[in-house]
Amino acid sequence: MSYWQILLLILPVFVLIAIGVGLRRLAWLTAEADASLLKLVVNFLYPCLIFENVLNNDALRVPSNLALAPLLGLVLVGFTIVASLYAGRALGLTQGHGLRTFAFAAGINNYGYIPIPLMAALFGPESLGVLLVHNVGCEAAIWTVGILVLSGLSLRDGWRKLVNPPVVALALALAGNLLGVGPHVPGFVREVIHQSAMCAIPLGLMLIGGTLEQYFAKPHELFEPKITFSATLLRLGLYPLLYLVLAKYLPCTVELKRVLIVQAAMPAGILPIVIAKHYGGHPLMAVRVVIGTTVAGVLVIPLWIRFGLAWVF
Repeated sequence: MSYWQILLLILPVFVLIAIGVGLRRLAWLTAEADASLLKLVVNFLYPCLIFENVLNNDALRVPSNLALAPLLGLVLVGFTIVASLYAGRALGLTQGHGLRTFAFAAGINNYGYIPIPLMAALFGPESLGVLLVHNVGCEAAIWTVGILVLSGLSLRDGWRKLVNPPVVALALALAGNLLGVGPHVPGFVREVIHQSAMCAIPLGLMLIGGTLEQYFAKPHELFEPKITFSATLLRLGLYPLLYLVLAKYLPCTVELKRVLIVQAAMPAGILPIVIAKHYGGHPLMAVRVVIGTTVAGVLVIPLWIRFGLAWVF
């Protein structure tokens, strides 16, 4: 697959984010609506997406995908958060002045909203299902290692965050897949799940755009050379190499190798902006990391995916 073909696959993702920015500026997507829409996406639409891609998924009957995929998510995101903490110290950042937020933001890739449509378009539902299982490990790293780095929250409080509708939906869908429940689900129920699942990513991406819009009011604050370039070097330069080496040499399934290749190419995730606000971090630091890596990612993501597919396979 050529660079331009992959670029055309990722462009709709960024266009939907831009639409979210525009809708916020037109006041068609208001800040007051964010909380309820986010609950709709996280608590209902995203679980429907999980059920659609996990139930009847042969790749998720392979034990290594069920065990190794989330383990890699946990280890890789946990490692990159800690590595980003040391990188931040090397840059001269200090605690109380953005160090912890830099580590948190640069260490967490966009493991959901960008790779989900990419995996579906490139490889189909079986590989997408493995991605969703992998993402549970990513979330575990965020709410344990990540929150410890960002705020010092206890591990017990962090683990509680993992009991949420998407994780419950994944557990039920995996159990149903292993027990062969899928063929017995009535057709109209499958259609409701399908139609709801189709809404999850577009609405989520537009919400991301709406969240970012407030920071565009002062565009000069979004770019700080040391932070922007360092985060981009880590997230889109060094960390992808780690993912690709594991994808090439680990004895894992083709589906999991594909997941690692796509995850390697991802910019920083949006979630750290919201979490940094909630846990007393520096949201502007997170925004600088996210905006810088995302803008660069538009051009770099296809390069890493194309290289990764050629090298790993």
